[in-house]
Amino acid sequence: MARTSAQDSTDAPVTQGFLGPDRNWHVGAGLMTLATVVAFTIWAFTHTGTDVNAFLLILAIAFGLFMAFNIGGNDVANSFGTSVGAGTLTMKQALVVAAVFEVSGAVLAGGSVTETVRSGIVDLGGMAIDPLAFALIMMSALLGAAVWLLLATRMGWPVSTTHAIIGGIVGAAVTTGLVTGTGGFAMVQWGEIGKIAVSWILSPLLGGIASFLLFGAIKRRILAPAARAIALGSRGYDDAEDDDDDDEEDDADESWQRHVPASERMTELQQSAFAESAALDLTPGGPGAELIEASANLTKKERKAARKVERKAAYHALEKRVPPLAAGAAMLLAAMLVFKGLDNVGLNISVGGGVLMLVMLALGVWMATTIFARALKKQSISRATFIMFSWMQVFTACAFAFSHGANDIANAIGPFVAVLDVLKTGQIGAEAAVPTAALIAFGIALVSGLWFVGRKVIHTVGTGLTAMHPSSGFAAELAAATIVLLASVLGLPVSSTHILIGAVLGVGIVNHAANWRLMRPIFLAWIITLPAAAGIGAAVVLVLRAMF
Repeated sequence: MARTSAQDSTDAPVTQGFLGPDRNWHVGAGLMTLATVVAFTIWAFTHTGTDVNAFLLILAIAFGLFMAFNIGGNDVANSFGTSVGAGTLTMKQALVVAAVFEVSGAVLAGGSVTETVRSGIVDLGGMAIDPLAFALIMMSALLGAAVWLLLATRMGWPVSTTHAIIGGIVGAAVTTGLVTGTGGFAMVQWGEIGKIAVSWILSPLLGGIASFLLFGAIKRRILAPAARAIALGSRGYDDAEDDDDDDEEDDADESWQRHVPASERMTELQQSAFAESAALDLTPGGPGAELIEASANLTKKERKAARKVERKAAYHALEKRVPPLAAGAAMLLAAMLVFKGLDNVGLNISVGGGVLMLVMLALGVWMATTIFARALKKQSISRATFIMFSWMQVFTACAFAFSHGANDIANAIGPFVAVLDVLKTGQIGAEAAVPTAALIAFGIALVSGLWFVGRKVIHTVGTGLTAMHPSSGFAAELAAATIVLLASVLGLPVSSTHILIGAVLGVGIVNHAANWRLMRPIFLAWIITLPAAAGIGAAVVLVLRAMF
C-alpha cells in the first residue's frame, strides 16, 4: 500500500537532476519498452516471412504498439486513478500491479481469435477491396485512434478507447470507399453508432447510481461510527491518549488552543484516515458537525464515555459488516473475470459448478476478512478503517487490471493482427489467430503508457472529479465492476471507462463534492472521440495510399 510522502522524499530527493527523482524508473521503463519493440519486430519478420514489405510491416508494428501505449496512458490510467488518488497505491506500485495483472490478463485471456472488422460498425464486405487497401484501413484506424487518445490523455480526459478505434475504422474505411468509388457513408452501420451515443448517457448514469447506493450504504453502516468516535475525541481526531487516563479530571485551564494542532502531530496515514471520516460525516449541517458542536459542552469524562460507545460500534461494523461486503465483492469480481476476462480461454464451467466455486470463494473471503478485522482491533479506529478498505481496494484494482488486459487490449491488437495476417497470407481472413508474442508485447506497451503519460488521467479520476479515499475508491471500483458485469450479461451498450467515471461522480454526490465543471470538458471529449479519431484516420489513410 501507499507509503507516506515523507518516506518517499527520504528515499528519493527531488533534487536528483536529469529526469527527476524517478530517473531509474524512467530509464528502466524506457529500456523495457525499447527491448520489447526490438524483440517484437524481429519476431514479426520471422512470422510473416522474408518477402513481406518491410517498411509496411515496421509501420504496422509502430502504429499498433503506439495504440497500445496510449490505451495504457488513458484507459489503464483511468482504471488505476481511484487507487492512486485514494492513497492505496503509489504510482510505482500501480505500475507494478499493472505490469503483473494487465500483461497476465492479456496473455492468459486476451483472446484466441479476433474479428478483423471491429464491432460490425463498417460493412467492408460490400466493398471491392483488395488486401493491401484493407491493411491500410486498419493501420490508419490504429494511428487515428492513438493520436486522439494521446491528445485526450495530455489534457487529462479519460475517454473510451473502443469508441476511438471504431472512429478510426469508420473514417479510414469511408474515405477509402469514397476515393475508390466502391462505397461511402452508406457502409456505416448507423444503428451501431446510435448505440455508442446512448452509452454516453447510459454508462455514467448506471455507474453513478450503483456507486451512489453502494457508497451511501458503506458510509451509513460502516464509516459513520468511526467518524463519530473521531468527532468525540478530545482534540477532534482519533487520539489513543484518550484511553490512557480515563480517571483523570478535566484541568480547569485546559483548552484546545493550547494543544499542538492535530494536523502537525499525525502521520500522513492518520491524516488520510481522519480526512476520510471528516469528509464523510463532518460536513456542515450534518450529524457529525452537530455532534462536534454538542460535544463542546461535554466534560472530558462524558466525551470519553460517548467515544467508547462509538469506538465499540465502529470495530463491530468492521468485524460484522465489512466481511459480507468483501465476500459479495469477491463474488462479483470473480464473475466479472469469468464473463469479461476468461471468456476466450475456453473454460467449460457448468452453471452449478460456477455457482459452487463462487460460493466457496465468498465463504473463504468472509472468514479471512473477519480474522483480519479482529486483528485490527489493536489499531486506532481511523487506522483500522483505512487499512481494511485499502487492502480491499488493492484486490479490486488487481481484478480490474486483469479484466482490462484481457479485453481492451483487443482495441489495439485486433486491427494489428488483421494487418499481420494480410501481410503473411496476402488475403483478408474472416478471423485471425492472435500470437502470444503480440499479446506480451502489447501488454508491455500498455504498462509503459501508464507510466509515461498516464499521470494526468490518474489525477483527473483520483482527485480532480472528487476526493478519493480507500472506502470511496473501493465503492467506485466495485460499483463499476457490477455494472460492467450486468451490462455484459444483458447486452447493454456501455463503456467501462464511462461507467467508472460515473461511479466516481456517484461518490462525489454522496459527499456533496462532485466537480461538475471538470466533467463538462470530459463529456465533450466523449462526444468528439469518434469523429476526431475518424477525421485523423481519414487523413492517415490518404497519406498511406499515396505512399503505397
